[in-house]
Amino acid sequence: MPYDPVVDVAKLVEQIDGELRSLGSPERAEHERAYLKSELEHYGASVPAIRGVAKKVLSRHPALAHDELVALVGALWMSPVHERRMLTSELLALDVDVLEPADVGLVEDLLRDSGTWALVDGLAASVMGPLTERCAELGSVLDRWAADADFWIRRSALLALLVPLRSGGGDFERFSRYAEQMLDDKEVFVRKAIGWVLRDTAKKRPDLVYRWLLPRAPRISSITIREAVKPLSVPQRAAVLAARRPPRLPAM
Repeated sequence: MPYDPVVDVAKLVEQIDGELRSLGSPERAEHERAYLKSELEHYGASVPAIRGVAKKVLSRHPALAHDELVALVGALWMSPVHERRMLTSELLALDVDVLEPADVGLVEDLLRDSGTWALVDGLAASVMGPLTERCAELGSVLDRWAADADFWIRRSALLALLVPLRSGGGDFERFSRYAEQMLDDKEVFVRKAIGWVLRDTAKKRPDLVYRWLLPRAPRISSITIREAVKPLSVPQRAAVLAARRPPRLPAM
């Protein structure tokens, strides 16, 4: 049955919660909680199922206004339930054109409260990314994020640039600045993010990534380099990996 055309946020949240619960299983919930080392409650619904609920919500409310979307997101996120929080990310990603530059504060609050790549990555790449592409003034926010003490926020600064770089466009110069200052970062999730963005960029522009990697190879962690070189040609990959090894000393 379709939802009422006039949005009652409290009622809608209750209906959504019921749908998410019905799509879960205790076995999957326990597995995901252990896999993500999560302290949240888990219903055990799959990502495709959660995405399906998000699409249904927006199809039933095609004229969902900005303030209603923000209220819905806030109400869903308030409960420490993984599926509800993942649904907020999906809703924001699907309806990202409704967001305004001032909503960057909301996105940042959600990122800081996420505590897991399973929530951070979608918010960064599919919400903050398009918002930044549309509102160039938000580049200064990414600059601040890139130096933040919270490694999830640093990761988000990188992943916000991912989608356009993957498609062959994007701001590689900005990514280069961020990655350069994070090459010595001790956090594995930051190192993985650098490698991820480089790998996906290299699928369309391998020469660009090769030229970036080669002079920095001795500084780049193995976690980063392992992903970054995957799309490169065999000679390029060999050159980058050789540049990471110290030169052999002559035999005495």
